[in-house]
Amino acid sequence: MRTLAVLPVKSFSRAKQRLRGGLEPELRESLVEAMLGDVLDALDATRAIDGVVVVTAGEAAAGIASEHRAGVLNDREQGHNVAAALGISAALDAGFDRALLVPGDCPALDPDELEALLGRPVTRPSVLIVPDRHGTGTNALLLTPPDALEPSFGPGSCQRHAELARAAGVAAEVVAVASLALDIDTPEDLEALAGTAERAQRTHALLSRC
Repeated sequence: MRTLAVLPVKSFSRAKQRLRGGLEPELRESLVEAMLGDVLDALDATRAIDGVVVVTAGEAAAGIASEHRAGVLNDREQGHNVAAALGISAALDAGFDRALLVPGDCPALDPDELEALLGRPVTRPSVLIVPDRHGTGTNALLLTPPDALEPSFGPGSCQRHAELARAAGVAAEVVAVASLALDIDTPEDLEALAGTAERAQRTHALLSRC
């Protein structure tokens, strides 16, 4: 099945506000840039991904996407769910069989783990829900077809996505993916990232200089 990866990305200056206490604005923006580069590197190395689109209002994010030969959609900073919906529409318009909604702040993303997720047998329509490391949020959705479910990211979204799928008659499964579980939002997340030295090379290189 042809798969489009969709990455909603905030403008770098507006991203990662919960890191303001520990990182200066310039370093915070550099961190977001490095993480996006790591995620795009991992997607480039994932054979089952047939296309990538970055949904963003930020010129810097759009430039990095173009360097990776990814498509770019402008979402005018209307929120994560609106950005995800734009990516889903793009997947449908281009005839993709499914959409993988994946964040730009999981720099330790492992292509092998992603291949395993994409290789899981599913029925149509279906949604695979990848939780964050706390088990409450959603870090990724694999939608078959792309419009199988309307995304509802935010606090408590893992359970909410499962309930929405059940109400819509869509087959749903929560699938743990270790390298997708760690998104970087807080100083504690940065501490957890320290155990992933074999991946997230751009991010680790940046942090090592701090």
